[in-house]
Amino acid sequence: MNNRPKPFVIPIFIPHAGCPHRCVFCDQSAITGFRHPPAADEIRSIIHQFAAYNHRRRRPVQAAFFGGNFLGLAPEQVVGMLEATAACARDGLIDSIRFSTRPDTITPAALDLISAFPVQTVEVGVQSMDDAVLALSRRGHTAEQSRTALRLLQQRGLETGAQIMTGLPGDEGPPSIRTGEILSALAPDFVRIYPTVVVAGSVLAQRYLSGDYTPAGLGETVVLVSRLYRIFEAQGVPVIRMGLQATEELDNGATILAGPYHPSFGHLVRSHLFCDQAIKAIKAKAETTREIELAVHPRDISSLKGLRKSNIHRLREIFPLRPIRVVADKALSPGQVICR
Repeated sequence: MNNRPKPFVIPIFIPHAGCPHRCVFCDQSAITGFRHPPAADEIRSIIHQFAAYNHRRRRPVQAAFFGGNFLGLAPEQVVGMLEATAACARDGLIDSIRFSTRPDTITPAALDLISAFPVQTVEVGVQSMDDAVLALSRRGHTAEQSRTALRLLQQRGLETGAQIMTGLPGDEGPPSIRTGEILSALAPDFVRIYPTVVVAGSVLAQRYLSGDYTPAGLGETVVLVSRLYRIFEAQGVPVIRMGLQATEELDNGATILAGPYHPSFGHLVRSHLFCDQAIKAIKAKAETTREIELAVHPRDISSLKGLRKSNIHRLREIFPLRPIRVVADKALSPGQVICR
């Protein structure tokens, strides 16, 4: 694990660029709102705009290529995009580059190609470590290729992230848990967890509308992702995102047809985890205690209470007729719940 500070990320979207085929769940244009990858001058313009916004430079700045398969682009395209971005690094506008790519495009030759540029972070679209699930999703790569990709990146000293998905075709829970267990043992520097949603225009949308695919429900997905979070937490692997980033496109009611999408999905998971901790803390204190006072770090108050105080309502059902108070205590560590 590294101790690098969290960067200010400048997103540059390259929807579907470099992708050899369309995975069943994917329509990056719908998800990002972008319809074509940017040219070199557009890249520089995006970076200049964000750099102006972040002019105080309180933390490192990364230009990040998201939404496509970066190393799947033609070598001259990879070099062209990296040269445009590296020029901004030489001008002091950014510190490093990150990109996301498929595991089967991470090869020694590809890593040699990017070695001359200030690439610091590579995110790998693992999605699942179950070959049957990968095949049903038309991923076109295997779990073993993900293992190899992560090892190659780690050997080069690059910060390595992994993206996984729950609820893919053929995955009703156990494959996701196995993915978490296998991946956490491979020790990436961070993980993103994306529940599968049915995006309009995707192959999965056709299957959903024909009745051949039923997405997981929101409640069960929150519980599943909570289990995954604990698996990664136990191995010291940070989970930096849970659920798709809320955008105007995703929230317009036409982009997502079905599935466990919520604009505050990560908050729902954290609240679920806090509620479980609170239940254990109360039981450990003594169920006969007449009043319940739960203390957390100030920044965790909303997570403990839950969306619209859902956790408080749940705790009152489990421990009826007992007043429940939530208080802030700066002396506690973030994530800690104490019953007094």
